[in-house]
Amino acid sequence: MAQPESESGGASRVRGRFRWVKWVAATLLVALLVGEGIYLWPQLHDSWQALTEIHWGWLAGAVVAQAVSLSGYGRIQKQLLHAGGVVVSQSRSVSVIYGSTAMALTLPAGQVFSTAFTYRETRRWGATPVVASWQLAISGVVAAVGLATIGMAGALLVGGSISPFTLIFSVAGLIALGWAGRYVSAHPDGVERAARWVLTRVNRLLRKPADTGMDTVRATIEQLDSVRLGKRDAAWTMGWAVLHRVADIVCLGAACLAIGADPVPAGLLIAFAAGKAVATIPGAPGGLVYVDATLIATLATAAGIGASQAVAAAFVYRMVSFVLVAIVGWIVFAFLFRGRQQEGAEFEEETITPTRRPSPRGARD
Repeated sequence: MAQPESESGGASRVRGRFRWVKWVAATLLVALLVGEGIYLWPQLHDSWQALTEIHWGWLAGAVVAQAVSLSGYGRIQKQLLHAGGVVVSQSRSVSVIYGSTAMALTLPAGQVFSTAFTYRETRRWGATPVVASWQLAISGVVAAVGLATIGMAGALLVGGSISPFTLIFSVAGLIALGWAGRYVSAHPDGVERAARWVLTRVNRLLRKPADTGMDTVRATIEQLDSVRLGKRDAAWTMGWAVLHRVADIVCLGAACLAIGADPVPAGLLIAFAAGKAVATIPGAPGGLVYVDATLIATLATAAGIGASQAVAAAFVYRMVSFVLVAIVGWIVFAFLFRGRQQEGAEFEEETITPTRRPSPRGARD
């Protein structure tokens, strides 16, 4: 329905009265950018000079290190799925890592799309809903433990004071998840009895039949029973996690060496941990701007390199770990996964349905 003439006229007058605010804000923004450009020009000029004299061998080393890092993460996924009874090749695992990383880096709310994509693909490989979700949870906890360890190591090496609680909580969470999986595998009947006791009382409060939902609980326990994260799988998972993080740090170090900087190793660890921690904050895709600012600041202050070198090093590292990885990831997605996304719609809203109890397998050591 059309607005009355008096109302539309009043709205137009209000907009006209405050139009000058937009012009003032735009003028101030332009003035701020010009001022920042003038102030930072010496550093930007030196950074550009460093980029024009880049050492191509170290740049190639950074690219190789980043590829090794992503391959290590693919091994983590493969090893965890192996513990759940799912066999997948390394090439297929790494291709999903590239595709999901590209989504996480470039899409708004990219982590959501990345997680959903990884879940769908692992379900196609034969993982049950519980195993697919378990793999995502464990890999996330392993990544958090690795990042906390790197940050603490850097702080200790530079003589700083640290709080161990982050690492303790992360390790405790990883141990708890592993212990819970092993307990369910060893005592499925006891877990089922406990779940039935709780569910019966909940259904009584909700005035539902006592066995409502018990089929879903039983199916979940059966699927958890298929997870065997033994000592060997756990050791391999942690080993690949170390390779994944160390290779990424080597990539950052190679980016610094490529532009002629000589970073302090302990400061490099701090800069890496700070950049990755900030990248988890929701906002711009891939942590654009604030991750770069964090890397520049920490490289200049903790790693002991000049401000202009920090800008150039952060630029090279982000071009390799962000831009190049995103490009390769989307190419992999376009060739291998694009045509199958509509086929995976059933996984978006699936629920756990009763399944036949899997045949017993030999215990993993």
